[in-house]
This record gives sequence, structure tokens and C-alpha cells, in this order.
Amino acid sequence: MSVSPLAAETRVKCKGDGVALCNTPFRDYIRAVTDPSDTVLRAITDDGAFRVITARTTNAVRGAIEAQGATGETARHFGDLLTASVLFRETMAPNLRVQAIIKGAANSGSLIADSHPSGQTRGLVQLKGDEIDLGQGAVLQLMRTLPSGRINQGVVEVPQQGGITQSLMAYMQSSEQVFSMLAVGTVFEGGRVVSAGGYMVQLLPEVGRGPLMVMTERLRDFESIDPQLADPQFTPTWLLDELLYGMPFTRLEESSVRFECWCDELRVVSALASLSRDDLEHLLSSNEVLEIACEYCKRDFRIAPARLRGLLEQS
Repeated sequence: MSVSPLAAETRVKCKGDGVALCNTPFRDYIRAVTDPSDTVLRAITDDGAFRVITARTTNAVRGAIEAQGATGETARHFGDLLTASVLFRETMAPNLRVQAIIKGAANSGSLIADSHPSGQTRGLVQLKGDEIDLGQGAVLQLMRTLPSGRINQGVVEVPQQGGITQSLMAYMQSSEQVFSMLAVGTVFEGGRVVSAGGYMVQLLPEVGRGPLMVMTERLRDFESIDPQLADPQFTPTWLLDELLYGMPFTRLEESSVRFECWCDELRVVSALASLSRDDLEHLLSSNEVLEIACEYCKRDFRIAPARLRGLLEQS
């Protein structure tokens, strides 16, 4: 019996499974407290030529990567995908939940980034080998959950040069018909995320040839955003000033982003209620407390046999 992580967002822990607890050094605690918060900043140039979104996602990315235990190139791609999901939602669907999914080549696994309009951000790493493969055959899928519950989605192949930046840029042009220039990045130090973020510049209908040429030339210095992310001055405001240097612009909205899951016991019980009567009877056969962990944040839930019997009576 299996429970889909996308539908149920939980997993049943096998007996004997351990729960790993990390001992956080005091210096890391101080860094977490003093770190500036993750934010997304929107702006528009006064000539109506460009809409710009800049984001700092360091803490959200760090939290999701640590929750999933991702390492190496998989961790970098996962961090970039989390930032990409935030940028896409803030740009195209700020009031909708957005999921960005990388399906790796050669059946290597998948990465899922989940961005909620409240700013809550989480993700899921599902590997079938050591690393996710973004080579030929890998695809990027983006899904928006509409107020009606209907899913709006599109898929694009990961370009030959690979990378989340190029994949999202290709998606914006092919699936959304919106020409955008963007970059996302995740910077590590000693295997730990020290900075993450990105930007998106959208061309608006009012753009003229002159401003377009200026912006295109300027963004050559921002094709990789890692140098900017590593700069001690990096904030969404600082990055916005760098991108639009010399261009009059108006700041619009600013919103917060954070690593936070929205799992709760009610969702867990609702997922169990969708199981067949046979599956529920199987879970009750040992008459023990059922331990379930959220796949995204690893939070544990304990469901008593009496609760399961109630579900069985309702089925």
C-alpha cells in the first residue's frame, strides 16, 4: 500500500525507522537569527518598458534542502528550482499556489518546489540514483492551482545547456508567450546554503528599441547571478538598483518568503480517509499507533487506532 506524496503529502514510517535530529552549532543559531529575511520585491520602470522582480530566498532554500537532506548538484538544482517557483508565482500568479517539477532524464528522479501565495515554500526530492540528471530527456513542468481547483499546467524540455535558469526562461517564452530575462542561483559554503535568490525582467508592450538594447546589454553581466549572491551587500533592493541603474523606476509590492510546510493532522487524516477499506483494515491489524511523517518537512504525526476505526466505520 502506498500513498502518493503529491496527493497525501505524507508517508507511513516503517517500524525501526529512526528520526534524525541535527545538532545546530551556536554560531549557526546566531546566523539564523541575524540573517535578513527572505523577501520578493516588484518594480516597474517609469517608461513602462520593464517589470522587474528580485528575490532573496536564502533561508527558505536552506530550510528545504536541509529538510530533504539533498547534497551535491541535486541540492543546487533543487535550490534553484525553489527560487524559480517563487519568481514564477510572484510574476504570473501571485494569488495562486504554484508547483515547479523537474523530471530527470534517464529515470533519475524528480524535484518538486511548492510555492504558496502566503509565502510558504517547501519542496520534495525523490531520487532513484545518486543525483538528478538534467540531460537530454529532462523536463520542467509548472502547475498553478486555480480557485476552482482546476490545474493549469505546461511542460518544456530542459534546454541542452541545462540548468533551471534556462529551463524557466524557455518555459516563459513557449508556454506563457512572455519574453523574460532571468537568473536564479544557490551559493554553498562547506555544503551549506549561504545565499540564494534571483531576478526576472519582463518586457512590457511599451518597450522601445533603445531601452531594450540597453537592458539586453546590461543583463549580460547578470547571466549568472552567483557573484551578486555572494556579495555581502546582496538584498532584493540592492539587486534591483544594480539591474536598473540609471533607469527611473517605481517600487511596487514587497512580500515575504519562508520555508514552512502547511501540513497538519487534519490533512493527514483526510489522506487516510481516501484509502480503501482493505487498506484501513490492514493498518489496524496491529492495533498500534500509526506513525506518519510529512514528506516535505519531516514532521511526525501519530494517529491512534481509535481514529482509524472511526475512518473505517465511515468508509
